Amino acid sequence: MELTIKRTFSALHIRNFRLFIFGQGISMCGTWMQTVAVSWLVLKMTHSGTQLGLVIAAQFLPILIFGVWGGVVADRFNKRTILYFTQTLAGLLALTFGILVLAHVITLWMIYALSIGFGMVLVVDNPTRQAFVSEMVGREQLKNAITLNSTMVNMARVIGPSFAGILIATVGIGTCFIVNAGSYLAVLVALYLMHGGELNPSPKSVREPGQIRAGLAYVWSEPKLKSTLLMMLIIGTFAYEFPVILPLFATITLHGDARTYSIMMAATGVGAIAGGIYTASQATTRETQLVWSAILFGISILLASLMPNLVSVIILLVIVGSLSVLFIALGNTTLQLTSEPSMRGRVMALWMIAFAGTTPIGGPIIGFISDHTNPRIGLATGGLSAVIAGGIGLYVYSRGVKRST
Repeated sequence: MELTIKRTFSALHIRNFRLFIFGQGISMCGTWMQTVAVSWLVLKMTHSGTQLGLVIAAQFLPILIFGVWGGVVADRFNKRTILYFTQTLAGLLALTFGILVLAHVITLWMIYALSIGFGMVLVVDNPTRQAFVSEMVGREQLKNAITLNSTMVNMARVIGPSFAGILIATVGIGTCFIVNAGSYLAVLVALYLMHGGELNPSPKSVREPGQIRAGLAYVWSEPKLKSTLLMMLIIGTFAYEFPVILPLFATITLHGDARTYSIMMAATGVGAIAGGIYTASQATTRETQLVWSAILFGISILLASLMPNLVSVIILLVIVGSLSVLFIALGNTTLQLTSEPSMRGRVMALWMIAFAGTTPIGGPIIGFISDHTNPRIGLATGGLSAVIAGGIGLYVYSRGVKRST
């Protein structure tokens, strides 16, 4: 038992990673508070699932368009320095958002503009943060660190929406943005306190023509990278649209309010924490686990779409959350361990494009489906996509096994 616990949290023995987890944990709580606040603000202003989908899409549109360039930046410059800039900019944007809401001058076009601004920051911030984990912990602790990082994000998914629901009901939506702005200070302090000599920087790529093309060619030439990214592309487009579908499911299907949505988000977070701890405790994983986690993730979403009341939905969302973090952790680990260090930033940029950059496509589609049928159909669409993606991955994997025998 003691050995299992030690293995589960082994990456936390590394000082720099402990600081990173602490800072990111506080910041991500603020981020989830803002996610709930934005969704509720748009629904309050427009009463439209399509508009909500478009606003969420606006934040991730820059990742779809410029995501690969963000990976090039992550490969070319010092990652710790990049994070100083991106986290500061994100904090200033959140502060602007909060001031506009509290001053009662916020309009829909301002929400779109600020969402795009956050997206531009994420273009560089996301692949840099993903690749920076390996520089803090090294190859041996990478899987454990990635899983603990995912678990931290999902703990924030429990805490952040819960506080957001309370703040929205008591002091208003604008406070959520102000709290999020302040949370970025924790990341900046954590970065400052890190020991630079204990980092293991990846070799920086030199500036030369064709770096984006080289990254795409590299991924295409590696079957494991290609199949993992293909699964994430399908699932990211349709299944990971929870900020769009859950507010609609909470209000239209379950006839609830902001607190109902917060509870649903928190339920997925609770499941994700459990799934993350389980994944972190595993010393080894099999390649087929990634495929089956995608299939079971899809089935759990399909079942959630059929549940008749809030209690049964929450139970299923706990399962959805646990399988979600399992798929993300396994996919992320597969990419980082398979890719060359000099290509890791570009590979992780493609991962973020598949995961979040597809939201400008999937978000409006899921919102439109929910508006013109009902949110159950929108949620089920995501579940079916994950099952299909897992099936494709299983087919690719079985072909690889046959070729190797």
